[in-house]
Amino acid sequence: MPSFSEIPWIAEHIELYRTDPEKAHMWDSTPLGGPGLLPTLLLTSKGRKSGEPRALPLIYGTTGDSYVVIASKGGMPHHPLWYRNLEADPNCQLQVGASSLSARARVAEGEERERIWGEMVKIYPPYTDYQKSTERQIPVVVLDPA
Repeated sequence: MPSFSEIPWIAEHIELYRTDPEKAHMWDSTPLGGPGLLPTLLLTSKGRKSGEPRALPLIYGTTGDSYVVIASKGGMPHHPLWYRNLEADPNCQLQVGASSLSARARVAEGEERERIWGEMVKIYPPYTDYQKSTERQIPVVVLDPA
């Protein structure tokens, strides 16, 4: 199975982020059956086994000065690899449009998680169905600027 960054539409989105970050930032999800324009960032984490940088575009929201991503993996039974990479090393790099920054990941819990989850579902309603299709609690990952 190819890594996520080798899936054609993801590879194209990563390349677009590197060549035209403003266009990549507001990503048109309609060709893949999505709801339209979605805010995306490019998360680069360190591979927990390889130690190599791993970039992936993800839908995001904000809370205060921090960014938020959802480790949904489309409701699959296991956490996404990028999330497992952040568990091993929470330090990461973000590109949000033309802006780049270092961040540190943490998992939101309790009331904070519920509040942010509600905001993220407004941005991308399919998260609700993803949660219904899996027994795991889908992590809400807060990326605090470092």
